[in-house]
Amino acid sequence: MTQAHTTPANAGPASAQVIRLAKADPEALLALVLQQLDDDQAQDVVCIPLEGKSSIADHMVIASGRSTRQVAAMAQKLAEKIKQDGFGSVKLEGLPAADWVLIDAGDVVVHLFRPEVRSFYNLERMWAFGDAPPVAGMA
Repeated sequence: MTQAHTTPANAGPASAQVIRLAKADPEALLALVLQQLDDDQAQDVVCIPLEGKSSIADHMVIASGRSTRQVAAMAQKLAEKIKQDGFGSVKLEGLPAADWVLIDAGDVVVHLFRPEVRSFYNLERMWAFGDAPPVAGMA
């Protein structure tokens, strides 16, 4: 998924539109997300490939934070880093409560949870179609 941004170009009497595309490499975006989550000490990071399973994204990343404060901080830093590195703006859902924050970055969707909320919803099992190991505390 690519986002287009237009800016006017000053190349002569007729004003043309230059279209600048946000980076569209899903693997590079995934690497950035995983590195940022590692830097922010996210726990139990799981990456689920969605290619061929769903058209919503190429990858889903699920991770936990130790508290609502850490979940909110990780979500905000990740959103800023994605935009800063040229992948475009992201959509954030659930930030005020920060029990479960969804970060939609287009080709990569990230779910950040508090551990109790994560074990309740158990998204790994649903999206991996039973292929994923159980979440800590669920076995």
